[in-house]
Amino acid sequence: MASLWKDFVRGLWEENPTFRILIGLCPTLAVTTSAINGMSMGLATAFVLICSSALISLLKRLIPDKVRIPAYIIVIATFVTIVDLFMNAYLPELHQVLGLFIPLIVVNCIVLGRAEAFASKNTVIASVFDGLGMGLGFTWALTLLGSIREILGAGSVFGYRLLPEGATTFGIMSLPPGGFITLGILIAVMNMIANRQKAS
Repeated sequence: MASLWKDFVRGLWEENPTFRILIGLCPTLAVTTSAINGMSMGLATAFVLICSSALISLLKRLIPDKVRIPAYIIVIATFVTIVDLFMNAYLPELHQVLGLFIPLIVVNCIVLGRAEAFASKNTVIASVFDGLGMGLGFTWALTLLGSIREILGAGSVFGYRLLPEGATTFGIMSLPPGGFITLGILIAVMNMIANRQKAS
């Protein structure tokens, strides 16, 4: 049980895909103009990550080594298609905003990397916990990034107004440079916290 907990917690902080390993940054910077966009992208990726990790772990002995990467991509693409069709049917406005970045989950380094590095070498349960930890780690990172950018750029969070009408906001935070600035500051803060933890 302690091992499963370690697999879960690792993705939340120690090996957080966004703030510690710095992978999957394309959707991170592109869709985090608001908190709801960031959270939705994170949850979609988490679903694909958990399901594909479980299935790849289950099938690992049946997949020939020479075709493992194409096989992993087919498994991942199956779950991405499920997410894409679900969002298109039930959340069309959100699907339109996230657009191309939903299908691009297929080649997201986080999903493919965990399939190769973890799911293909561990049990189904351990792979589910690893996928859950990495998925939730990615989700909270994107939600935090989106929340900060939305508050500073539009004066609201999750669509709820925090700043009074006419209050000064920073329009750059809703643009790509705002994503780079916010991510850089957050990575610096995470590194400071990690260094203090190591020192103590």
